[in-house]
Amino acid sequence: MERRQIGRTGVEVSVLGLGCGPIGGLYDLIGEEQASATVAAALAAGIRYFDTAPLYGAGLSEHRLGTGLRLARAGAVISTKVGRLLRPGDDGSSMFRQTLPFGIVYDYSRDGVLRSLEDSLQRLGTDRVDILYIHDVNRRWHGDAVEARFREAMNGAYRALADLRAAGVVGAIGVGMNDPEMLTRFALAGDFDVFMLAGRYTLLDQSGLDGLFPACRARAISVVSAGPFNSGILATGARDGAKFFYADASPEILERTRRIEAVCGSHGVPLATAALQFALRDPVVASVATGMVAPEEVSRNAVALAQPVPDGLWSDLRSAGLVHPDAA
Repeated sequence: MERRQIGRTGVEVSVLGLGCGPIGGLYDLIGEEQASATVAAALAAGIRYFDTAPLYGAGLSEHRLGTGLRLARAGAVISTKVGRLLRPGDDGSSMFRQTLPFGIVYDYSRDGVLRSLEDSLQRLGTDRVDILYIHDVNRRWHGDAVEARFREAMNGAYRALADLRAAGVVGAIGVGMNDPEMLTRFALAGDFDVFMLAGRYTLLDQSGLDGLFPACRARAISVVSAGPFNSGILATGARDGAKFFYADASPEILERTRRIEAVCGSHGVPLATAALQFALRDPVVASVATGMVAPEEVSRNAVALAQPVPDGLWSDLRSAGLVHPDAA
């Protein structure tokens, strides 16, 4: 599988990455054997980029990814995140169906970041991760405290990550969230290598182009485009109950999806194939990371990634006003 360089670093990621939130029990129960089989299938398919975070299952995702990579760590690029520490005791507010018995404490300080990384390495069963992201400094998670969190992250977390990179402890540093405006602020405030943008550069949402992508190009910051199916609708199509950003899709989103699917159909390309390949057309995008919970999902996405897509599909989507005119 093709690999792309992260920023100006020596880190290279496969163009398809395994997002490991779902193997940490995101919205569904996943068994240990199934989680390990999914990681093994990803390796067999040529995937070498694996993304996780302490948030995912309160550490369960990191544990399961570590188990899956135990005998195949060489060559695998792992990213995890900082900003949330795990403390004994379930706070009862998790969106994960399975969790370890820990609650979340936000901490974007230097000491908090160093503790978070040490804990993650223990859960992953490895001595290093390749990419470290500051996680979710946005209004969705912090409300009116977001400005204070931003200052804390730049004064604490960012400086810690920069020192870890300079010491060679991690290969690349970045920020991950679904808010392109906040990511643009981070791009202007620090020296980052990569941003993980969730759900905001897809066939249904190209808001990442308005400010963030130009800032990344100017600073040689790579983008990992996560959530290419926008929670499901771009994989399932506009059917009853289709999800968009984890909620039932609105009539407007359903209609737009139908129109996109019709253009894809006119070129003989499945909607999910176009959705998976869309972001990778932009040179700033190094990888598309998507959650997969079974070996057959891995195989299906690997095949979709390799399927030829005619250039006319993309130009027709632009001509119909279905994607941003600046989309690659």
